Amino acid sequence: MIRLLLALALVASHSLSVAEEENTVTLQLPPASLEKWYRPANKRDVWLHTMFRLRREMQAVSEYAALEDKARLQKWLARLEKDYLSIGEMVPEWKDELEDGLLGKMQAAAQAGDAGALARLQEKLGKSCQSCHAEYKLTAALRYRAPDFASVKVESEETMEEEDYSRVMSRLSLLLNRVKIAGEDGRQKAAVDALDQLETRLADLGTSCIACHKEESTRESILGAAAKASLAEVRKGLEAGDQKRQGRYLGEFAVGVCADCHAIHRLQSDMRGMLSAD
Repeated sequence: MIRLLLALALVASHSLSVAEEENTVTLQLPPASLEKWYRPANKRDVWLHTMFRLRREMQAVSEYAALEDKARLQKWLARLEKDYLSIGEMVPEWKDELEDGLLGKMQAAAQAGDAGALARLQEKLGKSCQSCHAEYKLTAALRYRAPDFASVKVESEETMEEEDYSRVMSRLSLLLNRVKIAGEDGRQKAAVDALDQLETRLADLGTSCIACHKEESTRESILGAAAKASLAEVRKGLEAGDQKRQGRYLGEFAVGVCADCHAIHRLQSDMRGMLSAD
């Protein structure tokens, strides 16, 4: 099912080529020089913000050309030219692909008040941008904007030692299943011990989320009051020997925490790992 969803997402992005006779999907990786314009290699996502500015500048050029506001049109054309040419400075491998000659022609059309010619030139420039996006937008996003959990360490407050993220995830899965197995089989102490450890490990995990999720409300939505309330109900079910209650709230926790977080992060993270493999 996951592979099917991934395939559909890739097709929808138009960022791939498919060799049907081999039933394979081929992705085009961006030049390595692009990496330094994204975090953590850079303090800011410089490349991303450059793309945002270009989109805004293209819109402003269209609007002021339609309004016949020559002064503001020239202002935004100058910004467009500066940011567009910066692409070649940031990623030298793409410098020869730039349609820099179009910018001079757009300036000339704007000076002459030829809105029709300007629109045609801008459309041509837009198609050039889209052709690059079709090849690289998806892979760039996966490599440089998806979470890189492989490099994350989680510190245990109990032992003060750091563990790899994958090991922490495996441990959480083991503990969750142990609660379920022991609770179902009437081994109350083993189930409660596993639940205690699960809550401790979840608290450790929450500290690693701060690296990306600075707002407390974001972390709260996954690991906050709702998750704690579900586990509190699991504990009550274990203490009362109520298997129905245990199962209901353990399932609620698994969906509200594990599944929801995985739905947001896991597929992107796995794809990043595949695309970043040597």
